Amino acid sequence: MRRNTLWLVLFAIAITLTGCGGGKTKRDGPGSARIPDLPGDAVPRREPRSKYGNGRDLGNGPQYEVLNKTYTVMPSSAGYQERGVASWYGNKFHGNLTSNRETYDMYAMTAAHKTLPLPTYVRVRNLSNDKSVVVRVNDRGPFVHNRIIDLSYAAALKLDMVKNGTSLVEVTAHNFDESQGDRPTSVRKPAQPPLTSTPTVTSSQLFVQVGAFGERSNAARRLAFLSGSGIDNAFVFEDKSSGTTLYRVRIGPVADVIQYDVLVEELEGLGITDPYLITE
Repeated sequence: MRRNTLWLVLFAIAITLTGCGGGKTKRDGPGSARIPDLPGDAVPRREPRSKYGNGRDLGNGPQYEVLNKTYTVMPSSAGYQERGVASWYGNKFHGNLTSNRETYDMYAMTAAHKTLPLPTYVRVRNLSNDKSVVVRVNDRGPFVHNRIIDLSYAAALKLDMVKNGTSLVEVTAHNFDESQGDRPTSVRKPAQPPLTSTPTVTSSQLFVQVGAFGERSNAARRLAFLSGSGIDNAFVFEDKSSGTTLYRVRIGPVADVIQYDVLVEELEGLGITDPYLITE
């Protein structure tokens, strides 16, 4: 990564984390108050789409605006899975109304998301320790760059991410299969194939994928572009698991949220806006 931009990016991230969804301290938790017994996971059940918090359909689907940015609410949570950075919110918002006009309880298993329909049930898995929880999305946010979900204090505590304030996670929506009655089913994308070339990886390492190509020459051009831009830990490996060889360009391993934020910021500066976080 280019050293002449690294500290500027880190400084920008530090400023960003002081906003909603980042820079958490113990003051955002319960403080000296007694912490109630933590609840069990939210239990997915069929619920009607909330009257509030799901935007207004002005011709381009249901939308809403925050901080001069327009967000389009997804028509359904079916098939949703995303990996990225989770944050949490606590005492500062405890007792306030959520976007769907419920009262926010920092000790309940809830979350905020920018575009999932309200309510939606999701499983959140902490990629650093493999702990997971099921939460009910009933709020909007986090409106911070490079954050995909804002968890309640209780959910963050159960994922062991309160101290750091953020964590790299996988978020998967729960959906209901008509043939299975009220039993929720988790819809997942196919698992990524294992690496087949250097560097040697362990089961807990994280990588960012920035391209998958059918031609080796195209992957080589992407790799050369990254290397010429100062990103020196990118590599190409061959994936033959589907019968057709794909040349996947990956960067890493990524150690933590800070390194991931810096990398995503730099990739966006290079015009690469769709990196995919994977675990191996």
